[in-house]
Amino acid sequence: MVALLAGCTKVASDGGTSPSGTGASASSDSGGNSFTHHHQLRIAQQGDIEGLNPLLDQELTAAWPEELVLAYLLRYDRANKVTPELATVVPTQQNGGISADGETITYHLRKGVKWSDGAPFTADDVTFTTKIINDPKTNVQSRQGWDQIVRMDTPNPLTVVFHLKSVFSPFVGLTFTSGGQGPAILPKHLLAHTANINTDAYNSLPVGIGPFKFTEWARADHISLVANPLYWRGKPKLERIDFKIIPNRDTILSELQTGEVDIWPLVPPAYYTRAVTTKGFTILRQAGYGFGHLDFNASHATLADPIVRRALLLGWDRRAQRTKIGHGIGILQDSVFSPKSPFYDPKIGFTEHDPAKANALLDAAGWSRGADGIRAKNGVRLNLELVSNSGSPDTDSRIELLRQDWKAIGVSFLRKNYDPNLLFASLQQGGIIQSGKFDVAFSAWYPPPTGDYSNLYGCKEFPPQGQNDIRWCDAAADAAMNDFLGTFDEARQKRDATTLQQRMLAGTPTVLSTLYEDLFAVNTDLKGFHPNSVSFFDDAMNLDI
Repeated sequence: MVALLAGCTKVASDGGTSPSGTGASASSDSGGNSFTHHHQLRIAQQGDIEGLNPLLDQELTAAWPEELVLAYLLRYDRANKVTPELATVVPTQQNGGISADGETITYHLRKGVKWSDGAPFTADDVTFTTKIINDPKTNVQSRQGWDQIVRMDTPNPLTVVFHLKSVFSPFVGLTFTSGGQGPAILPKHLLAHTANINTDAYNSLPVGIGPFKFTEWARADHISLVANPLYWRGKPKLERIDFKIIPNRDTILSELQTGEVDIWPLVPPAYYTRAVTTKGFTILRQAGYGFGHLDFNASHATLADPIVRRALLLGWDRRAQRTKIGHGIGILQDSVFSPKSPFYDPKIGFTEHDPAKANALLDAAGWSRGADGIRAKNGVRLNLELVSNSGSPDTDSRIELLRQDWKAIGVSFLRKNYDPNLLFASLQQGGIIQSGKFDVAFSAWYPPPTGDYSNLYGCKEFPPQGQNDIRWCDAAADAAMNDFLGTFDEARQKRDATTLQQRMLAGTPTVLSTLYEDLFAVNTDLKGFHPNSVSFFDDAMNLDI
């Protein structure tokens, strides 16, 4: 679920949406906004994407159209809980869907469901996709959880039984669900004879079972969807959705102000004041799970020392950044868990800016200032390479403030900007972050709500096996994350999550800029938009404009 830094944060509210500001409507003869296209929704999407198959591509913005089109066993409701989609019930130990030992999980599928091209959906599609995921030739970014499957049974066309080698507690929350940007189910009838799923044309315009279907992806311009008349719940109210690919946030704001888009998801805090005063729009503000952060590449000698990483944390004035650039939006904390998560530990707190302490740590560790003020040790200078995405003026401002903060503690950096496609691409595709071509990376994560962070911070999850891009390995944290995976006991999971949070605070492999509040600029004519904190467009049947 790697995403470009969206600068938008999550806080307050109870997981629903609540207006925090309303612009004045631009009137038309019908009483609505003159720029509204009835039953046609236009959504701003910052930057182009690598593909539309989440099996291979993990960009957050790609997840938005995918949620509306692709095939999932479970979706997420307004309270961020899994709910049945193509499965008739959510498997639990209480209803018998999960065995007493936790190693057998059974899904019962809906009868009469069809792919958007009219082909029937069966258990064979589920097992076929699972085999594709676990094929070593498939360029998935992680097989965590999938690699626990030792056997699959399909006693009938509407039942799938997964047998696991050991308990993997997040299995139901991640397996073919719309949350967490995990794989969607693939149509066996279209891909059974594919020579290479990594390069198949299907990835550019997938066929799904959602309320909408893809009609066009004009790269660098737009992705178009139309209502799927074969959707098993019925035809949605919207006739068409266009995701407008706009690489620059200033341009998105301009199109918002001229009425050329109807939703701007994840409005950066730096744009909040201008967005909230735009005529014909309201701002929805809700708590979420994502966070902006600086990652330190622990495999590089300079940053392998936790003392250096701790000094960099102390030297960054995150409170000033939130005030000057974030307009006071966002939660200042050190934990990677949202306060809305049952696994959040409030005792972790927030480390305030303390340049004097940062300087003292570096002095004691033998990092001496040179004539230019930059520190060095054993001939190695604290001159780092920082990577970030292009097209984000507010990110540019954050980084320049960071430059001033770190200069005060004797640290400099060379910034390199990359197109998000390259920055967040997989290791196999030469992605900058996955390839470890950085000292410090400025980006954001939208983790799943299951509480499992092992794919991001586990010792066995270095690319290409997983998404531990920072190559940080802490034995105690790793043991806690592994124990979390092996139990359904929430009290035990909470203890494990606390251990992870404590070890991350001590080791400082990553530093949060803020935990996000999700901000959406929304056309006041839009009805039924209820984004949750996991998958914004899961609740689309009654969405209309």
